[in-house]
Amino acid sequence: MRRQGTSRTKNRSRTGDRRRSRAAAWAALAAAGALALGACGDGGDGKVDPPQGGESSPQARPPVALPKLPGEKLEVAAVWTGPEQANFTKVLKEFEKRTGATVTFVPAQDPIVTFLGTKIAGGQPPDVALLPQVGALTAAVRNKWVQPVGPEAKAQLDANYSDGWKKLGAVDGTQYGVYYKAADKSLIWYNAKAFKAAGVQPPKTWKELLEAADTLSASGTPAVSVAGADGWTLTDWFENVYLSQAGPQKYDQLAKHEIKWTDDSVKQALTTLGELFGRKDFLAGGASGALSTEFPKSVTQTFTGGDRPAAAMVFEGDFVATNIAQTEAKVGEDALVFDFPAVGAKPPVISGGDVAVALKPSKGAQALLTFLASPDAAEIQAREGGFISPNKAVNPGAYPNPIQRDIAKALIAAGDDFRFDMSDQAPAAFGGTPGAGEWKALQDFLANPSDVAGTQARLEADAAKAYGN
Repeated sequence: MRRQGTSRTKNRSRTGDRRRSRAAAWAALAAAGALALGACGDGGDGKVDPPQGGESSPQARPPVALPKLPGEKLEVAAVWTGPEQANFTKVLKEFEKRTGATVTFVPAQDPIVTFLGTKIAGGQPPDVALLPQVGALTAAVRNKWVQPVGPEAKAQLDANYSDGWKKLGAVDGTQYGVYYKAADKSLIWYNAKAFKAAGVQPPKTWKELLEAADTLSASGTPAVSVAGADGWTLTDWFENVYLSQAGPQKYDQLAKHEIKWTDDSVKQALTTLGELFGRKDFLAGGASGALSTEFPKSVTQTFTGGDRPAAAMVFEGDFVATNIAQTEAKVGEDALVFDFPAVGAKPPVISGGDVAVALKPSKGAQALLTFLASPDAAEIQAREGGFISPNKAVNPGAYPNPIQRDIAKALIAAGDDFRFDMSDQAPAAFGGTPGAGEWKALQDFLANPSDVAGTQARLEADAAKAYGN
């Protein structure tokens, strides 16, 4: 999830309120006995409680008004596959039911800007596309591919979204997109049985993470499942380390290429990340195994095999829950989660998201944007798991378990206080293309973590070319 062009919005810095919100929510869950997030779960059964009172009726409000569109046919493109695509299809089915339109999902390839460019050149653009990065939206606007958001969708955005998420969907002050899906990308999910068998507690600092990894690996279970075959996961690893270690000001500068990738702050972050990647016994399958592991497998192999899985931990966002659902593990019982450990003074908080845009000036496309900007659509997919909405009108009771409910609450409580995924702000050639740019450079780094200087040189050469400076 990343790509093209620099962001038009300066993402706000994370404050103590954001950290307190997350910490308080974790504590509340633990106190209620829903799950043991701060321990291995000894002394409790780890079962998830049902939604508390006041959160159990997600559709208490009137449904969003949509036009009748009998006979109209729409195509919606996104890079989603598997369960994520299946769950979104349920949202489209509800739109069909309410409007009478027929909607077809079109699987897109990465980078989606290239995919859409081909479709548009051939005279067959989809009606709506979901872009998995800020930069792709900017590129689509510059190419004059997208339509501004209509008044009905704009009204939903004004009612349901914070200014930060609205601005991320705007270019040069004009609203073009609706952020339908968000992600908390500063989470590490762990196999509760593997942690308990090794006597390991969830770490709060990078040093503690390395110590836990050493203990887990010594117990016979590799510490971490790394999806090295998908370069975007490696950019997320780097960004979390970099934000916590270098701080938000440097993060913003590097995201805009105002400082070079040869900067000493990048050297420090890569050196730190190499402390984990450089220990082959820490990685499921070693470096070669990690490089051949795609994201879905990185999750499923962490939550199969009882207390002897292929790995004890897997890093990625709240959407990991979608892949856990493909195993027999239960979120909140077998699969638990902790915040990405602090590398510097503060733990990182990074968000990502998918923005819906209209590529045709049609009534149907605008109606779908209106629906996607409403809590009605988000609550359908929220019930399926592995999904978080930035829509503040979504009832928390729509989320299927306390973990996802808490992540969603913390996201909403943050308001405009978040840092957006760095590679999603970069030109696609650098931050969003398989086998090229940042993805490839970090895959090479995973294969050889000792080559920090060489990695920096490749990153800077590719960045300079992509940014044009």
